[in-house]
Order: sequence, then structure tokens, then C-alpha cells
Amino acid sequence: MTAASLRLSEILPENKPLVSERTMPTLQGSLPPELANNVVRLYRECLRRATFIGKQQHNTELVVGMVRQQFKKHMNETDPEKIHKLKDDAARGLINHMLFESEKLTGRKVSQRS
Repeated sequence: MTAASLRLSEILPENKPLVSERTMPTLQGSLPPELANNVVRLYRECLRRATFIGKQQHNTELVVGMVRQQFKKHMNETDPEKIHKLKDDAARGLINHMLFESEKLTGRKVSQRS
């Protein structure tokens, strides 16, 4: 062992990671807990939104197929961190769609970026 590694091992506890497990804030808190905690319900809600968007744009099969493909591609994922990220991505898509529809109905922007 080198002197640098000895010092590092003295400073850091053995079981603590160098970087925190969650470096990005989660979007799942923006969804109802029954959606955020249940992948099947999240999948169904994504399919509902995809069907809605597809009917408006006359490409339902394509949009629903894309959602199915993404969930199917990751259905055997076991890494909790990766699953959390995938659920956040799905939540982000749902939230973006809800904001878009809300803006369309009210005729004004819900949020603006600087």
C-alpha cells in the first residue's frame, strides 16, 4: 500500500461510497405514490398517455409501441439505482405531458425557464 492509499483509508469509512447514492433529485415525488412506487401502474399510465397522444397525432400504434419497447427493454433490470433512474425518466415524460396539456387548455405557460 502507498502512503496516499493509507491516508485515504483512514479518512473514509469502509462501507461509505465516495459519491452519494443519489446525486440527482428524484421526480417520482411529483407523482402520486401509487404510481411512483408501482412499475405496473406507471407502465399503464404511460400507455394511457401514449394512446391519448397517438389518437391526436394519428399514430397511436407507433407511440404505444415506443412505450412498450422501452419498458420491455428494461423489464429484467435488477440494479435498484438504474430502476430508480428509469422510473424517473417515465415520471418526467408523464409530467411533461401533463404540463403540455395544461398549457394547451389554459393558453398560458405553466413554468418558464430563465
